[in-house]
Amino acid sequence: MNLQKRINAFATLGDFLAQFIENPVQENTKLAKINSLYFNEFDKVLLRAKVQNAWFTQPNILFALKGIAKMLKKEVLEKWATSYSIVNQNDANKRIGVVMAGNIPLVGFHDLLCVLISGNILVAKLSSKDQILMQFIANLIIAIEPEFENKILLTTETIKNIDAIIATGSTNSSRYFEYYFAKYPHIIRKNRSSVAVLNGKETEQDLTNLGHDIFMYFGLGCRNVSKIFIPENFDIQLIFKNIANYNELIYHHKYANNYDYNRAIYLINTIAFLENGFSLFKEDFEYSSPIAVVFYERYSDLEKLKKRLLFDSEKIQCIVSNEQINGNFAFGQAQFPEIDDYADGIDTMRFLTEKI
Repeated sequence: MNLQKRINAFATLGDFLAQFIENPVQENTKLAKINSLYFNEFDKVLLRAKVQNAWFTQPNILFALKGIAKMLKKEVLEKWATSYSIVNQNDANKRIGVVMAGNIPLVGFHDLLCVLISGNILVAKLSSKDQILMQFIANLIIAIEPEFENKILLTTETIKNIDAIIATGSTNSSRYFEYYFAKYPHIIRKNRSSVAVLNGKETEQDLTNLGHDIFMYFGLGCRNVSKIFIPENFDIQLIFKNIANYNELIYHHKYANNYDYNRAIYLINTIAFLENGFSLFKEDFEYSSPIAVVFYERYSDLEKLKKRLLFDSEKIQCIVSNEQINGNFAFGQAQFPEIDDYADGIDTMRFLTEKI
């Protein structure tokens, strides 16, 4: 299976997923065959995924699909893939182990895409939190291009017989991964957090968009802003005013449980915090905050802050700001990575095409 055939298959997958982003209508004759098999199955998959993992609400899953469909436009895939030394006529056929996370819907998809587009064999250990959606995507790509059937092995067991490994987990689990997979070429990802840097000149729309960066996926993703840096004289109530439309989060039982728990801990320990009925804002030097909590820190010197963030770059996934800081994202754009915006800043495709 040559590179163009692989690209065409994923582009078709993107067309299929795009049908469900706005108002699902089964009209595309180009997708008639795949729709006859999987279109009506999609709603059932959404329900089963939510039963398996209550954090995977339908809006969150559809939002994840929106980002994936954007990556899978044919012209995007071609421009991206042809910038690497990918085997064109014959597949590479290396067995690449992938330990997938499950914190947000289909978070392991980009690794699946990289492994298969590079011509290799995917040996993936699925997260117990995201088995249904990943299996559905695997079934789809095989139905679109049957030659992928021998290229995809999904398991919930220990990965064996591999040539390289990509593993995503916590900082604690990364120590295990580094020990267990030390003899293989590897990418081991640890915990990272995302931050926002305000300069006090933000518009109300900027602050509303910041709410999206904080609360999308309930704040569970590494691209969710968990820490906000604000100028010394900044009125934090401006943030509360413009994120008020996310107050419905408190009606999700798991989110509400985390809110109540963290609030109780702070009260019992007489720790100061601010609250708005659905989120807690706590002044804290750390980057990674608990669910339903946003850390904030005041700064007096923006240039010193930029140097600090550069020094701590291995702890930070992305930065949201109107300032030019380490490849920052605009407010509201943290959850819209491009196809070549690699997790932890490690080029997965270069690893797959040059390092193994």
